[in-house]
Amino acid sequence: MIIYLILPAFNEEESLPNLLGRFSALPATQRDHLKIFVVNDGSTDATKTVAQTAAAGLDLTILDHPQNLGLGQAVQTGIQAAIRQGGPEDVMVLMDADDTHDPRLVPLLAQAIVQGADIAIASRFVAGGDDSTAPPLRRLLSRGAALCFKTVLPLDREIHDFTSGFRAYRLSILERAVKHWGERLIEERGFACMVELLLKLRYCHPQIVEVPFQLQYNRKLSTSKIKVLRTILQYLKLALRDRISPPPYHQL
Repeated sequence: MIIYLILPAFNEEESLPNLLGRFSALPATQRDHLKIFVVNDGSTDATKTVAQTAAAGLDLTILDHPQNLGLGQAVQTGIQAAIRQGGPEDVMVLMDADDTHDPRLVPLLAQAIVQGADIAIASRFVAGGDDSTAPPLRRLLSRGAALCFKTVLPLDREIHDFTSGFRAYRLSILERAVKHWGERLIEERGFACMVELLLKLRYCHPQIVEVPFQLQYNRKLSTSKIKVLRTILQYLKLALRDRISPPPYHQL
């Protein structure tokens, strides 16, 4: 099994060296199964250079966007790269490049896939999870979105963290979704793309588990990219669109 790790990065020159250094510190038995894709989303700083410099001992590839296309397209680029290189039983892990996600959780998420899950969510809102280091407004946004989607949308009601950007996916389930939606798998540019992907994958009837995750927001060195009001509007638009859009015309 290969773990394809996708790191969407926009102006993360300060955070990437620390994050990649933490991956380098993982045991060799874990690093040997890891292929890292840094999706450089039109960064205007030294993100690409520092990623290349900090990649010593890691199997790391940089995927360049000539301009900033947004998180949604960066995730889409990562999915396409993983599908091109991987096999159906391989795993794709998506995580933030700002050093707030602990690399030691990657093997645990991948193990959840090996044990039968199709999607493993690193969850701040289950027992053992924590988001107390995040700013109050961001915590309110994440919890409010989780409550909204848990209440109004037809998804597994046991899911607690809908907006987490730290997840593992069985590659075969992503392949099935891409065959149906193609480039429309992710249409949201911003942070709402994480919820959009989860909603569309539900038509594949995935087995979803949550793994406790302690957000390390105090490690963040780069400026936050999230626009709170815009993200709230994106969530509301996504919820409405999902309610009125017809389901896929055939089984995925």
